[in-house]
Amino acid sequence: MKIAILIPCYNEELTIAKVIKDLHRVLPDAEIYVYDNNSKDKTANIARENGAIVRQEPRQGKGNVVRSMFRDVEADYYIMIDGDDTYPAEFASELLEPLISGEADMTIGDRLSNGTYRAENKRPFHDFGNNLVKSLIGRLFKNDINDIMTGYRGFNRYFVKTMPILSGGFEIETEMSIHALDKKFLIKEIPITYRDRPEGSTSKLNTYSDGIRVLGTILTLFKDFKPLPFFSIVALVTFLLGVLVGLPVISEFIQLHYIYKVPSAILALGLVLVSVMLVLNGLVLDTLVKMNRKDYELYLNRYRYL
Repeated sequence: MKIAILIPCYNEELTIAKVIKDLHRVLPDAEIYVYDNNSKDKTANIARENGAIVRQEPRQGKGNVVRSMFRDVEADYYIMIDGDDTYPAEFASELLEPLISGEADMTIGDRLSNGTYRAENKRPFHDFGNNLVKSLIGRLFKNDINDIMTGYRGFNRYFVKTMPILSGGFEIETEMSIHALDKKFLIKEIPITYRDRPEGSTSKLNTYSDGIRVLGTILTLFKDFKPLPFFSIVALVTFLLGVLVGLPVISEFIQLHYIYKVPSAILALGLVLVSVMLVLNGLVLDTLVKMNRKDYELYLNRYRYL
C-alpha cells in the first residue's frame, strides 16, 4: 500500500519544514511530494533538505499544481495538505481510514463544524465566504457538506486518476467537491481543528478576486452539470421581464383596440421567445449531460479493471 502526501506550495519557507516533519512523524512510510509553484523564497530547498520529493510547476495557480500532482504521482492513497501549517498533521491518519476501508473515495477535513476556523482565522470575510459557498452548493447540488473549500483532503487512486481538473486557481477545491457530488463518489467529512498562520506568514488567497472566481466557478459548474434548472431560472427571469414590458401594451390594446407602443410590443414578444428558446436549450443540454454521465459511469467501470 503506497501513500503519497501532496503539498502545493508558494512562498512557504517559514512553515514547510515543520509541515514535512510533522507528516513524517504521523505517516513515516508515506512519500511526501512538494510541488513548488514559482516560489521566490527558499521553499523548495528547505523541503528538499527535510526529505520531501520536490517538483516544479511553472503554471501559476493552485489548480494547475493539483492537476500536475494528480497526473504525475502514482500511489494507492493520497493526502493533500497546504504547506502553511494551518492543518494539523495528526488528522492525516483519520482522513486515510475511510479511504482504506472503502467507505469513501474522497475525505474532507472539515474546519467549520467545530468552530475552530471562525475562532482562529483573522482574515475578514473568509468565514462569510466559506459559509456562502457552502450554502450555494448545498442548495444547487442538494448536499450537506460543511466545508467545501478546505485544502485538507484524502483521495483514493480511483478518484485521483479519473478527476478532470479544469480550474487554474483556488477554485479547485470547489470543483473537486462539485465533481464528486455530481458523479456520486463516496464522500466523508472528518472534523479537524484549524490554526491560523504563524506570524510572518501571509495567505496567498485574495478575499475578493479569488472569491469572485469561486462564485463564477459555482455558476459555471451549475450550468454544466444541471443545465435544465440553470436555463429554466434564466428563462423565468426573461419571461417575467417580457410580461412587465408587455402589460402596458396589452392594457393599451384592450382600451383602444390598437397598439401604439410598437417597440414595447416587439421587445416583449422577443423576451418571451428568448425564454422559450432558453428552456428548449436547457432540455437539449440536459439530455447531453445525462448521456455524458452514462459514458462517465462506463469509463469508471472500465477503469476499475485496468
